[in-house]
Amino acid sequence: MRKSKQDSRRPSAMRVFVAVAVLALAAWMLLPQILNGFTSDRPIEIDASASEPLRQLASLEVAEGGDLGDAPPYSRAQFGDGWADLDADGCNTRNEILARDLTDLDFGSDARACVVQGGILEDPYTDTTIVFQRGEQTSAAVQIDHVVALANGWQSGAWQWNAEDRLRFANDPLNLLAVEGAANQIKGASTADQWLPDNKGYRCDYAARQVAVKYKWNLTVTRDEQQALNRVLKDCPSITF
Repeated sequence: MRKSKQDSRRPSAMRVFVAVAVLALAAWMLLPQILNGFTSDRPIEIDASASEPLRQLASLEVAEGGDLGDAPPYSRAQFGDGWADLDADGCNTRNEILARDLTDLDFGSDARACVVQGGILEDPYTDTTIVFQRGEQTSAAVQIDHVVALANGWQSGAWQWNAEDRLRFANDPLNLLAVEGAANQIKGASTADQWLPDNKGYRCDYAARQVAVKYKWNLTVTRDEQQALNRVLKDCPSITF
C-alpha cells in the first residue's frame, strides 16, 4: 500500500530517537555550567578587558554634590537588629562570613552550632595574617566589614527601601568581608574617594566589589567617588572576588 503524503511527513521512530539523544547529550555537557550558575559563593572572575566593572560604574546614577535629598538621619537600627539568619539554617551571617573567609576553622566541641571559635585570616585590607580566637577580649580582632558601608548605602538610596530590603542588604555576602578590626574601624563609612585598603594589591578587587554592590542594589555614587573608583579600575589587569 502506498503511503499517503501525510504519513510521509511524519518523523520516523529512528529520527525521533536521534533527536532526543542529541538533546540529552547537549544537556549533559552543559550540566556543570548550569549547576555552577547556582553556586552563590563561587569567586566572581571578571576580565578587565571586558570592562565589566567600568561598565557597571558608568551605569550608576551620580548624586551631584552628594545631595541626600529627603533622606532622614541614619541609624544602624534601620538595617535590622544585628546579624540575621536569613536562610534559617541556624547560623547568623557573621559566622557564615567567618567560615567563608577564614581557614583552619575551629568550631569547638559542637560543629553543628556553626559558631566559629577560631581560625586564620589572611586580611585583604592590610595583607597581614591574623589568628582569630572567639572571646570577649579577642573577637574584635576580626570584624565583618560592609564594603559599601550601611551609612553610605542609606545615603545612596537605601533610605527609600522597606525594612526587609535593608535587612537583606545588611546581610548580603557580596557586600561582606572578614577583615582586620582596626582597618575596619579606620575605614568607617568612607567611600572610595576617602579610603582605600593599605594593601595596594587588593584595591582592584575592593573597587570592583564596591561597584558590584552598588550596581546590584541600584545605589548612587558621588562624582568624587565615581572618579576614584574609575582611577583604580582602569588599570586593573584582572579581578577576582
